[in-house]
Amino acid sequence: MAKPFFRLQKFLRRTQFLLFFLTAAYLMTGSLLLLQRARVGLPQGPRAPGPLQTLPVAAVALGVGLLDSRALHDPRVSPELLLGVDMLRSPLTRPRPGPRWLRSRNSELRQLHHRRWFHHFMSDSQGPPALGLEAPRPAIHSRGTYIGCFSDDGHERTLKGAVFYDLRKMTVSHCQDACAERSYVYAGLEAGVECYCGNRLPAMSARLEECNHECKGEKGSVCGGVDRLSVYRVDELQPGSRKRRTATYRGCFRLPENITHSFPSSLIHANVTVETCSGFCSQKEFPLAIIRGLECYCAYPTPQFNLHDAMDSSLCGRDPEAQRLAEYCEVYQTPVQDTRCTDRRFLPNKSKVFVALSSFPGAGNTWARHLIEHATGFYTGSYYFDGILYNKGFKGEKDHWRSRRTICVKTHESGRREIEMFDSAILLIRNPYRSLVAEFNRKCAGHLGYAADRNWKSKEWPEFVNSYASWWSSHVLDWLKYGKRLLVVHYEELRRSLVPTLREMVAFLNVSVSEERLLCVENNKEGSFRRRGRHSHDPEPFTPEMKDLINGYIRTVDQALRDHNWTGLPREYVPR
Repeated sequence: MAKPFFRLQKFLRRTQFLLFFLTAAYLMTGSLLLLQRARVGLPQGPRAPGPLQTLPVAAVALGVGLLDSRALHDPRVSPELLLGVDMLRSPLTRPRPGPRWLRSRNSELRQLHHRRWFHHFMSDSQGPPALGLEAPRPAIHSRGTYIGCFSDDGHERTLKGAVFYDLRKMTVSHCQDACAERSYVYAGLEAGVECYCGNRLPAMSARLEECNHECKGEKGSVCGGVDRLSVYRVDELQPGSRKRRTATYRGCFRLPENITHSFPSSLIHANVTVETCSGFCSQKEFPLAIIRGLECYCAYPTPQFNLHDAMDSSLCGRDPEAQRLAEYCEVYQTPVQDTRCTDRRFLPNKSKVFVALSSFPGAGNTWARHLIEHATGFYTGSYYFDGILYNKGFKGEKDHWRSRRTICVKTHESGRREIEMFDSAILLIRNPYRSLVAEFNRKCAGHLGYAADRNWKSKEWPEFVNSYASWWSSHVLDWLKYGKRLLVVHYEELRRSLVPTLREMVAFLNVSVSEERLLCVENNKEGSFRRRGRHSHDPEPFTPEMKDLINGYIRTVDQALRDHNWTGLPREYVPR
């Protein structure tokens, strides 16, 4: 009797283990499928942006590739996915209670950091959808003319006037409009998500079937392939898109000594106008159009003609004959980009020095990354993942922050453990009054928007100032205390004296660049994330109590900088 009982017991144990294993496998498979569906199956209808939509916690879902930014407002998305529960800690003050959106900054960043693996798993394991064996066809609603499929050399690409990516919504019309707005003739799409502009066709054509990737935002339309460009000739802007950019007056300048050497291309016309000269130079992909009497010249900024010393505009008289005999000329910025510094790539070898680009949020970190990438020719990385920044050309956003393939890594972290992970750092400091306003705008209205009046007048603004002002101070103090090798850069000095300050930053990164490249960066200095238009809030949103609080932190940071043998904060930091 014991033998059958023993066999039955053994069988039940095996069955139990087998059932446990099958249940676990089933749950894991279901979870992966659910996450994958959440990534690609969210509703795509437009939604009006709500307040504080761009909290850093939003980047948690964007970072793992699960949510479109619009899905952050979807009621079906659980808020627990986005929000942590840790209090915002400050070394200067004890933790204070506050609203939920102010409580969880550090928790948000940790969640984002730990979930990045899934973003890479999903993006790397799924290549862009191909169109199969069908012949690729141009977009149905495109107004441009489909030219053909061309080979694209990433190091010496022909279409490099304007570049952007869109991982979810790239269409042929979207790319064409972006190129047309900047007065480019050709728009090229690659790998389903990338858009390039230029005025010259690539040299090498490819077979039609090699452009076999479907546009991410337009089913059935071809958007290039791997190292292949689907090129369209741009005819006109689509209805409802932004107007075509025009030439911008830069000023009156003295002519260089050697005009032929400084101005590579010229046009003499009986009736030279700003429009004809700008159009001529745009066609030839020059960023500067120069008018002197009946003569039109095209050029780049150079050490001999750097546009740093503008003259009185009256010296550039309107009489063509008098202007021709004079030593002065009118200079206009054309809509096309200066392409001498737009080429960027990852480091060919892993960096031996792990460098941080550290700042308080709202201090201009994204703008500094734009300058560094164009000056050095290498991508910058990020401790976080922001799909919006990736779409604007910051390709290092998608790279793992510890890969050491980027020239430096963006971070807003503070605290000894987070700081000592880096071998050196550029510490970017901005006036806290400006930083707080910029970050509040970003939280409420995105990278380029302004917070609404109701946000400034509600309790959100004073709560934000009370919590974030101490963080501005503690961030600088922690990096001064624990940073191994620092370069302190003031945002205001970078704006006032861009080329010398940028030259110092590039030298700190141990990269050699030419003066022409730095002048190219200066010519393209604004980038894609500058807020334009007027502020929608009162010009003085700070109460006397807020000023007393912030000024105390300013004095603390100023003294700490001096104690560490740095120059103190600019005097303009304290309002008068």
